[in-house]
Order: sequence, then C-alpha cells, then structure tokens
Amino acid sequence: MNASLVDSRGRPIRDLRVSITDRCNFRCVYCMPKTVFGRDYPFLPKTELLTFEEIERIARIFAGLGVRKLRLTGGEPLLRHEVERLIRLLSGIPDLELTLTTNGSVLSHRAQDLKAAGLQRVTVSLDSLDDAIFRRMNDSDFPVARVLAGIDAAANAGLAPIKINMVVKRGTNDGEIIAMARHFRGTGHILRFIEYMDVGSSNGWRMEEVVPAAEIVERIGAVFPIEPVDPGYAGEVAERWRYRDGGGEIGVIASVTHAFCAGCTRVRLSTEGKLYTCLFAQSGYDLRQLLRDGKTDAEVAAAITAIWHARDDRYSEIRGAQSVPQKKIEMSYIGG
Repeated sequence: MNASLVDSRGRPIRDLRVSITDRCNFRCVYCMPKTVFGRDYPFLPKTELLTFEEIERIARIFAGLGVRKLRLTGGEPLLRHEVERLIRLLSGIPDLELTLTTNGSVLSHRAQDLKAAGLQRVTVSLDSLDDAIFRRMNDSDFPVARVLAGIDAAANAGLAPIKINMVVKRGTNDGEIIAMARHFRGTGHILRFIEYMDVGSSNGWRMEEVVPAAEIVERIGAVFPIEPVDPGYAGEVAERWRYRDGGGEIGVIASVTHAFCAGCTRVRLSTEGKLYTCLFAQSGYDLRQLLRDGKTDAEVAAAITAIWHARDDRYSEIRGAQSVPQKKIEMSYIGG
C-alpha cells in the first residue's frame, strides 16, 4: 500500500467500490422505493455509463495508489450486459481482491461463469427467509428460494467465503434475526446484520426504525452464545462475533449507533464515473470527463490523489448535527 496516500484524517485508501449499473430488478424499501424509482424513472442511458475499458483503466490507477480490494456493485451488477468480460479485465490487475455484491436473483445461473472469469467472492443481500417479509422488504414478487439457490450455486462454484447481508428494520424484519442466524450457522457463510441507514433522501428513514447493533448481538447471544473476534484488517466495517460452539461467525455493521468513520478506507465510483469519498456525500468528482478528455494515467492519478488528500468526511460521527446535509446521493447510485 502507498503509505503516503492518506486523507486529512490520516486514513489510507484501500477499498474501491464500483457501481456498474444504476438499474435493479428489486425495489427494496430502504434503497430504491417504488414511490421514487417507478416505471418512468429516468435511468442513465448507455452512453453515459463508464465502459468496461474505462472501469479497468480507473481500477488500475487506483491499484497503483494503494487500493487492494475492488467490489462491483449497482443497482444490481449482474444486470449489466456481459459483466463477465469486465471481471476478466479486472482480474488481470495484480494484487487486487475482486468481489461483487448481488441480490442473488440470477446468481444460480451465473456463478460458475463469474468464477471462471476471475471473480473471487460474492456478497448476497437477503433480508428475510420468510417469503412474505422478504417481498415486503424488496417490494418485488420474488421468492426467497431463488436467492438461496444462488447462494448454493456460488458456494459450489468456489466464490467463498460468502457473506450474507441483512438490513434490519424494526417492525418489518427484525423478528427474523434469530431465524437467519439459525439458518446460516454451520454453513461456512458469514451472516452480517446491517443497521437501517439514512442513505440517500428517498427511503423515509426514521431513527426509531433502527435496531441497534448491540441489541442484535444481545438477541443472538441469548440463543446462540457468541464472543467477539478481532477485526480481520484495519478499517473493517463489520464488528465480528463467533459462535462459541464453533458454528461459524457473524458480523454487525453499526454505522448509525457506532460510527466507524475514523477507520474508513473506502472510495466509491458511480455508474457514470463520478468519485464519491463518502456513502453519504452530496456530490462527486467527475473522473469520466478526465478520461474522455484524453488525460494521462498520471494526470488522473494526480487528480485522485488531490481529492483523497483533501478528504474530511465523517458523516456518521456528526449525524444529527445541523451541519449534516439534508440531500444525499442515493445508495443505488453509488452502490452502498
């Protein structure tokens, strides 16, 4: 890692998340509610999306600046046509861990090809094992069984360890916490519980719908005894816990009640090439324009370096203060 590339708070750059499409076949209430993302929503035209070659070029530049992990996101990244070709391009970048987050809707048919293309791991979003609750969360007529089949296919393809992300919303799916823990115990998969976050400006977020990570840990520990585990690496966002009987581990992501801004090493690239230094940002920096204006790799790297050096983001630490922006970029736009 390039130790000299740190932001104004001393945080190094390590993780790059690239949104490769702003489209999704789910309408999750905490991400792309139908009231905003309806049938007539103006998604980006193809000409405005970064090409695969542009994504690969930017990724190589970031790898040269210290990034060691790249995650493909969306929208739903498996909706991007020929995503396997992009993965083949990115897999040629040395010393770069390549992962992807998906809703699992088409994973059962794609897992083997994704692995063959060079993808190393997948994270699957799954908010409930109960079909009615699952449909209430994703607001789409889609059964849990198909997501579970996708998880099995990914495991069989070797895209492991698989992480399962559950966004917990009080009054909607928090009654599923123990059922999810019970189902994935002993599978080798890592279940992660995510506090319902105020990402974007369209999900109607309310603090009273947040189930604090401490409460989640307490609920699980009362049924399945657990103990804390040290972070796997500097800047890891999930607090790790393992079952005392050896049944595996879980994680909790407490971005609302226990901010981890101080260790954040993430940077995000939107579908059309804007760089965001925080999940809760109001605006980004246009890297696509630099590429299409013919700037050299060195010039693009210099621009990124200047942006990162000036970075001062700590939204979760100051949430609730008057200085917190009211209008934020939607999660579906920059990939969570």
